[in-house]
Amino acid sequence: MVSLRQLRYLEALARTRHFGQAAKECAVSQPALSMQIKELEDELRLNLVERRKSGIGLTDKGAEVASRARTILASVQDLVDYAKGQEGVLTGILKLGAIPSIAPYLLPAALPALQRRFPGLSLQLRETVTETLVRELVCADLDVILVALPIDDPDVETHFLFDDPFILAIQATPENAELDSATQDMLAGDRLLLLEEGHCLRDQALSYCQLMTPDVRESFGASSLATIVQMVANGYGITLLPEMATSIEVHRSDGIRLLRFSPPEPKREIGLAWRKSSPRKSEFLQLGALLRQGGAPKTASARPPR
Repeated sequence: MVSLRQLRYLEALARTRHFGQAAKECAVSQPALSMQIKELEDELRLNLVERRKSGIGLTDKGAEVASRARTILASVQDLVDYAKGQEGVLTGILKLGAIPSIAPYLLPAALPALQRRFPGLSLQLRETVTETLVRELVCADLDVILVALPIDDPDVETHFLFDDPFILAIQATPENAELDSATQDMLAGDRLLLLEEGHCLRDQALSYCQLMTPDVRESFGASSLATIVQMVANGYGITLLPEMATSIEVHRSDGIRLLRFSPPEPKREIGLAWRKSSPRKSEFLQLGALLRQGGAPKTASARPPR
């Protein structure tokens, strides 16, 4: 009989494309994992894995079985979550994912309040880019994620929390001291510093700057907002900062001037996302209410959740 263990091993192998890494993730030896994959192939009478000198790959049937395995494993996790949910609201382990342009600015202030309100909750935090978070959410490696919306996945449900406006950050110079507000034209007149490829914040900023030339679109990319702010402070360019990050990042530097755009301001939508099949929706909505209360920028739109 096909076992959940075999499906977990196949899912890990399909994701890592490496027997050693998959075995490490599953906390088993590589021979044990290989044996279970072979037994799964024998049980299904299918060749699932192609073993090559350059590494491994999945056959077409193997990719299909791995995809179905992810769905089964996610359903099993939802079953476990349902059972645990009978013990009380927001108790036990909650695996929360968040993108790097939100996590350090929203969670440190919100998590203490969360622990006081739900003392039986054990929070596990994962911080990485949106694409990885969505993949791990669908595979049930995460329970809920805190991201910039929208999320385009048929298996995922989202919940709007608040708007986070973009603020133009420029070097504090005598020439800039008399500027009162930012305009889109200012973005084309200087080097735009953004996060590296893979960060949704970069894509959102470029979307707002849709009239910019291709060479500006291929501008500098950094791994953190802290690096970008220091680059701006030292005259290497300008950037768009999410408002929630300004109080922390700009506080670290005296060489930054912030300019707000005239309405309608460019902004991103902050929200939670979870699997549509998850039985913990009511818990996630309570989590969202707490995050909205403690994390929305003071100037953020107060429109109702959707």
